[in-house]
Amino acid sequence: MVTEINNKTVKEYGIDAGASVVGIAASKDFALAPEGFKPSDNLEGCLSVIVLGATFPKETLSKTSAEYTASRNAMLNKMTDMAKAVAKRINAVGYKAKAISATGGKFVDGNQYGHISLKHAAELAGLGIIGRNNLLTNPQYGNLLWFSAVLTDAYLIPDKKVQDIVCDNCNKCVETCPSGALNDPALFGKKECSGFFTIVNRKFEIKCFSCRKVCPNRFGK
Repeated sequence: MVTEINNKTVKEYGIDAGASVVGIAASKDFALAPEGFKPSDNLEGCLSVIVLGATFPKETLSKTSAEYTASRNAMLNKMTDMAKAVAKRINAVGYKAKAISATGGKFVDGNQYGHISLKHAAELAGLGIIGRNNLLTNPQYGNLLWFSAVLTDAYLIPDKKVQDIVCDNCNKCVETCPSGALNDPALFGKKECSGFFTIVNRKFEIKCFSCRKVCPNRFGK
């Protein structure tokens, strides 16, 4: 038996699971996503995408690369657990639901991509704007949000997109980027950026996160 759910219900599920913000996007609005990376490619009959966002401490931006990486990894695991908890509750009332992990995905041309683009999903769900630094920036929390998502065949009303000017293209992120990954506004240089990832003592470590910490809106407005 299916118990009807609505936006208020699923947002409460997300907050109960630990999310700072929850937004909803329509699956049909992902038409520009590459084949294989649309919500409906990951869950047959998907109508709605529930995006969960949670903040990490501001102090993380002043940490060493090893400490930043450890905080990032902990947040990714936390976000994945949140999505699983929400998906379980939606399944329990009779709808299909699939958690989209904050990690993992598919390899394309040597690069790893998530099952769906979580930051694009967050933008479509009204949680912020993708700025010049290629990060999702939220008016309240800046770029200190990590994301996961839940796909469902439940019909939910999509949230309105953010209309505020969150990024004014000050170019500070472009000027500070050591790899030139942000030089072309139309194309993020993922391979150039990944050159600043490394393996230390058999552990993945992010050596550079200057695009995040140099942003004037990193902590929101």
